[in-house]
Amino acid sequence: MSVSNAMTADFLRSAYGGESMAHMRYLIWGGLAEREGLPNIGRLFQAIAYAEYAHADNHFKVLGEQQGDFTVPAGAVFGVGKTADNLQGAIDGELHEVEQMYPVYLETARYQREKGAERAFHFALEAEKIHVELFQNAQNSARNSQDIRIAELHVCPVCGYTGSHDVPELCPICGAKQTIFKYF
Repeated sequence: MSVSNAMTADFLRSAYGGESMAHMRYLIWGGLAEREGLPNIGRLFQAIAYAEYAHADNHFKVLGEQQGDFTVPAGAVFGVGKTADNLQGAIDGELHEVEQMYPVYLETARYQREKGAERAFHFALEAEKIHVELFQNAQNSARNSQDIRIAELHVCPVCGYTGSHDVPELCPICGAKQTIFKYF
């Protein structure tokens, strides 16, 4: 799979960069949450970090055989604070993707008839909507110095769908079977 339009390729590289940084940022913030005595919020960060990895992997694969050195502009939240503050950074980053970045990238891919990019951007957009909600719920608890109550989180490795309740037989975003989900 490869793209033929330069603008869509640029958007894929930018999304790859942003998702890669989110992956690392969430792993770091998850470790901090654990050290603050919020292990479930730490697991939430780890689970969503894995989802961000899935998004980056999709974007990278769609670029296909395009090789070379590129300067990649990608927005990112930087800094380390208390878990409630880090969750705000995560919420802000996810909202940017949901409200600004992915809608534009998705429409561009559709316009340019780049089916692989369209699929990757759609998967990421839909998963990020769920991530916003999960992070907002966690922040409400963290502001009161309380951990969230979750038994297990599950993540679809195909699209990054992340759930904390009943595991669906098929991923609601991409249709993948639950047997391939990763659990946290």
